[in-house]
Amino acid sequence: MRAAYRIVPILALAAAPAGHAQQPTAQGGPAPAGALLGVTQGTVIGPQPGPDRPLPAVANPFGAEGSVLAEGRRLFVWFNCYGCHGGRAGGGMGPSLRDHVWLYGKTDQDIFNSIAEGRQHGMPAWGTKLPAEQLWKITAYIQSLGTPTEPDPPPANPVLPHLGPAGTVAKTPPLGGEK
Repeated sequence: MRAAYRIVPILALAAAPAGHAQQPTAQGGPAPAGALLGVTQGTVIGPQPGPDRPLPAVANPFGAEGSVLAEGRRLFVWFNCYGCHGGRAGGGMGPSLRDHVWLYGKTDQDIFNSIAEGRQHGMPAWGTKLPAEQLWKITAYIQSLGTPTEPDPPPANPVLPHLGPAGTVAKTPPLGGEK
């Protein structure tokens, strides 16, 4: 008999959270799972299915002045971005930042978001570690790569001397070599 008295309160406690999860909403259905975690309805978590909604374009508030680009390059080196993207951002373990192939977009906002939020397969999120000012300066430097405004552009490729900076053709060698 005593064992029965001990089991009844335990069953009542175990059933309480389950009953809470099934409390109806104002519409009459069960409460969403996020409601139990304090997530309010309307909060977007992760990628959402369906067509993209237009977002306002945000331009880099620091622009592309020479001092901003130089500071962005300094930060690119200081935070070891070149460790993955290569010393001149031409690619390595991480993708090239010099070519025209951008998986997540090449606008200022796209690049800023990639740096701040990180990307799958190895890109860490820097938004919680660096102030937005530094992220925007790194963004400006990345945008300048392969342009005439790039600070300290890379030298010609010693292996393929007919290629100039960023893979542009500097001089086409004659067929069969020079004579």
